[in-house]
This record gives sequence, structure tokens and C-alpha cells, in this order.
Amino acid sequence: MADIIGMLDELQHKTRQNQEWKALFFKSREAEDPLSEFCRICRDLGYEIYEMDMINAGEDFYATMRRSTNGGGENSPKLDGEDDFYELFFAGLEKD
Repeated sequence: MADIIGMLDELQHKTRQNQEWKALFFKSREAEDPLSEFCRICRDLGYEIYEMDMINAGEDFYATMRRSTNGGGENSPKLDGEDDFYELFFAGLEKD
């Protein structure tokens, strides 16, 4: 999980400074399968990121967060959006 998070963080930082990459990523949201297109662009740019990596990283991160709040039982609060690294990547780009 840490590798994917680190790669996404580095890629997001570089994309903020590169308007061509930024345009490419935002255009990928219009694709028939946006996540697959996003991952293909990542790989084209040298970051070995695949769809299942994104999904697993999100689920692992969310499970860790749930365990750390109120013992992780049924009474743990719902953490909206904390497991979607795809959306978090774009949210970081949109705030620029």
C-alpha cells in the first residue's frame, strides 16, 4: 500500500507542475473506463500502477482507519471518501 500511496503522491506533485500531464489526467475522466485510462497514463509515465493496486490500497487504508477509530467495531464512524485514492488524486490537482 505504501508504494502506491508514495507513487501517487509523487505523480500528483509532478503533475501539478506539468500542464500537459494535468490535461492528460483530466481528459482521462471522460474515458469509457476512467480508472483504467488513469492507470494506463500512470504506466506510460513510468509509474507501475494498476486498477487493483488502487482498489486494494484504498481498502487497506480504509480498514486501517476503521481499526484506529473506536476500536474498529460496528460503532466506528463511517469515513466517507477516505478509501478512494483515484478521487483524492484529482482533488489534490483541483485545488491548484
